[in-house]
Formats: sequence, C-alpha cells, structure tokens
Amino acid sequence: MRFKINIFCLYGICILTLIIPNISLYFTEKMGILPATANIVLPAGLYMIIFSLSEKIGRTVWLTFILFFFAAFQLVLLYLFGSGVIAVDMFLNLVTTNPGEAFELLDNLIPAVAGVFILYLPVLITGGVAWKKNWTLKPRDNCSFIIKTRHRAAELTAAGVILTGMSYMFVPSYSVLTDLYPVNVFYNLWLAIERTWQTEHYNKTSAAFTFNAVSEHPADSAEVYIMVIGETARAHNFSLYGYKRDTNPYLETVSGTVAFSNALTQSNTTHKSVPMLLSAVSAEDYNDIYSQKGIITAFKEAGFHTVFISNQRPNHSFIDIFGKEAHEYTFIKEKAGSNTDSISDTDILPLIDDILEGKRKKELIILHTYGSHFNYIERYPRSMAYYTPDSPTEAKPKNKQALMNAYDNTIRFTDYLLHLIITRLERHGALSALLYASDHGENIFDDARNLFLHASPSPSEYELSVPFIIWMSPEYIDSYPSVYTNAKANSHKHVATSASVFHTMLHISGISSPLRRDSLAVTSRSYTPKPYRYLSDHNTPIILKGR
Repeated sequence: MRFKINIFCLYGICILTLIIPNISLYFTEKMGILPATANIVLPAGLYMIIFSLSEKIGRTVWLTFILFFFAAFQLVLLYLFGSGVIAVDMFLNLVTTNPGEAFELLDNLIPAVAGVFILYLPVLITGGVAWKKNWTLKPRDNCSFIIKTRHRAAELTAAGVILTGMSYMFVPSYSVLTDLYPVNVFYNLWLAIERTWQTEHYNKTSAAFTFNAVSEHPADSAEVYIMVIGETARAHNFSLYGYKRDTNPYLETVSGTVAFSNALTQSNTTHKSVPMLLSAVSAEDYNDIYSQKGIITAFKEAGFHTVFISNQRPNHSFIDIFGKEAHEYTFIKEKAGSNTDSISDTDILPLIDDILEGKRKKELIILHTYGSHFNYIERYPRSMAYYTPDSPTEAKPKNKQALMNAYDNTIRFTDYLLHLIITRLERHGALSALLYASDHGENIFDDARNLFLHASPSPSEYELSVPFIIWMSPEYIDSYPSVYTNAKANSHKHVATSASVFHTMLHISGISSPLRRDSLAVTSRSYTPKPYRYLSDHNTPIILKGR
C-alpha cells in the first residue's frame, strides 16, 4: 500500500509541477479567456496522457526532462520580468553569455533559483529512484488507477482541443506556435537553432558582399574616428538628459559634445543590438545581417586602418564576426585568462595610446565596453564609488537604492572613460570624432512591475531609452562645420540608434557607399525621423505605440 501511494503521488506531482507555468501564464499574459484556458486544459490533458503511457513512470520523468527544465526556466523568467514565455532571444542568450556573466546573475537571483530547485529537483530525484527500483503503474483491472487516468486525460485533451479551435475562431491573432505553452517554447527553440545555423554559415552567405565604399575626404588629412559601444547604460541615469544626480561631470563640460535626448535602441538584447550598431541592418531589415558585412569592412574599403577592442569575452555571435573584420582585434578579457576580476573599461586606454602612436592617416577604432552590466558594483574601482551604500547587490526590490547607487557609479565611470578618450584625441591633434551609444538600457525595480535587468519579453522604457552622444574635435568642426551644426539641430529629434549609427559614422568620416542613407544620419541636414520600430523576438519590426 505504501508503494502504491508513493508512485501514484509521483504521478500527480509530475502533472502538477509541469502545469504550474501554464497556470502562472494564465494570470500574466493578456491573451483572452479562451486562449488562456486552452493553455491550461490542453497541456494538462497531454501531460496526463504522456505520464500514463508507460508503466515505468520514473523513466518517463527523465525522458521528459526537457519539460521540467523549461518549466523551471519559465518560472525564473516570470520572477524576473513578470510576463512572457521563454523567447528565442533567451535561448540565444544562453549560448552567447559567458560563464562569468551567468554566475554573476545566478548569484543574485537566489530566491528564484532556490525556488525552482526546491520545486523540481525532488521530482527528478524521485523519478530516478523509481526508474532504478523499477516502480510501475501496472493496472490490474479496468477500474485501476491508470485506466481511469487515461480516460480522464483523453476527455481533458478533447476539451483542450475544442478550446484551442474556439480560440482560432474568436481570437484573430491566436496561434498555437506563439500562444500555447510549451509548444511556443519548442518553436522558439527551433528558431534559435535555425539562427545559430545561419550564423555558423555566415562566411558563405556574405562572401560576395561589398559596400563599394570610398572616402570623400582628402587623402592626406589625418583622421581618427572612435566608436564606443556602451553596455546596459540607460539614458534615464545620465545628467546630460536631466537626471537629478551628477553622473556626467566631465561630458557636461566638454565642448564639441552633442547629446541626443530622444534616442532608442531597437532591441533590448546585446546579441541583436550590438550587431545592428556595427552594420547597416536595422529592425526593418534585420535578416539581411546574414548576407552583409559590418561597418569595419566599409571603413577598410575606404582606406582606413581598423581596430576592434572588446572588454567582453568572445561569444560566437555577430559581435565577434563583425569585430574580427578589423585589421587588428583584441578581447582583453580573453588575453587575461581567468584573472579578469580587476579588469575594467579603462584598461582599454593603453591600447588606444599604442594605436594613436602609430600616426596613421586614417584610423577607425571601435570599443565594446562592459559599461553598466550587472553586477554593477564590479564595474568600477572602489575609489570611484561616489554614491554609497552600493551594496547589497542581491536582486531584490528592497535593495533598490543600493543597486541604483552602484548603477549610477557605473555611469559616472563611463563618463570618466569617455573623458579620457576625448582627452587623448584632443592631444593627438588629428581631425577626430567620437560616437558613443549604448546597446540597451536596464530595469532596476523602477515601477510597480518590479522588473530587473534587461531582455524582458515586453521591453520597458528603461530598456529602450539609451544615451547617444557625439563629440567632434575643434579641428574637425573647423573643417566640417555643417556636420556639427546639423548634429545640434537634430539633437532633440527621435533617433533609432540601431538604424542611425552606421549611416552617421559614414557621414562623419566622409565615406560614401550605395548603402549609406543620409536620411538616417543624425549629422546630415537630410536626417528625417521615422516611426520607431522595435525588433521582436521573431525578428519582426514592431511599431511601438506612442513613438
């Protein structure tokens, strides 16, 4: 009798733990009563059928391990973002995030991680024991538990199929591939695998591509252009844009600086936003990324010596692909091996000094910083902890003030870094310009939703609103005054950084190409704001309301 209770309880617990994400999504997703109900009834029926097919339930538990993994993953995401299923970008984040970043995040998500371990680990362990000891759900007669369960499962599944059909009839936007958990998760996994395959074959699909780029500036003029890609910096915390704290003490005093006050990224994920900054693609034509090369190649074609320096580890994404198009590329954390704790963005500066000492006529330097990436307190030296207390760092709403203090310190440190780079360019004396744009912003428990970090399925204003800053040297402004004047005139217009950075960099540097669009270059008199589009998880450009 004791054996039967144990094995039957395991069956019920398996169904219950697997259906918890569906029940949670019933309350978090705005999909209507019919789809939301179908999202519980149909999966519950199918789970009951799956776990009653075999007498050896322990084996079934481990054969369906992926379902338990998805359930745990889904609950952690709901803890973080409050809504949304496991997205394509989430799967891609798993393979493009280095282990150090992952452990930093997990260390500060203890409640969520501990919760799913407590919920799912005992089920998996018990399933393993049941498999090893050959516990079974063998029926003895037609009134047995398993026979009754199969009948109930069939009835529940039939009801779920009917509800799903009604959802198609009465909800025009409904689709099983996007609205039925876990079908939508498997579909997203398939899309992630497909995109990974396309990335792996990029060299073949882009081999014949050319920008046909040429420089329109005099061949004998010395020019240096630096593009700095920020990480997780949001415009809300820049005093340049009216933030109450003095987070930009240097940039606010540097002449030749233009800060664009209405700039938005088109993606809240690094593996999409940075490649858009490094290429001509945007949310409107993102899939062209598999057949085009990056901005570095355009500068190379125009006769520039090119350098890419990253303070992030390689992650097998288009960031690496486009970065390695340069004549010289360096991932400083990779060179440091495992000893990366003391490395900060200012460690890029000696490399810039070496490049500038080369005195080449045409130079492009692209820097990919670590900026304000979580864990914030580790992004700046203790001597620059301006706002305190900046710990504890655990991802809890009650720690919001300490987290915000640490985050604001990262913004001040970025301000300091940009100041030091500009100082070097001023000292160098060539025609020079610097463009800074962050890949995306960040949530820090800003409102009632209690969102934290970025890459949420439904992007918030804090994730999309990013700093976009251009500095030009006095020598450059004297030579091309209209470029600076146009930038100032466009500084309060709406800008999609993902769409404009490529064209702006080419316009500033005087590089012509059939792909250059001056209507997208914020330094051009022809710049024309377009309806803002955000790149969805399925790579579809979505017009966000109110933009």
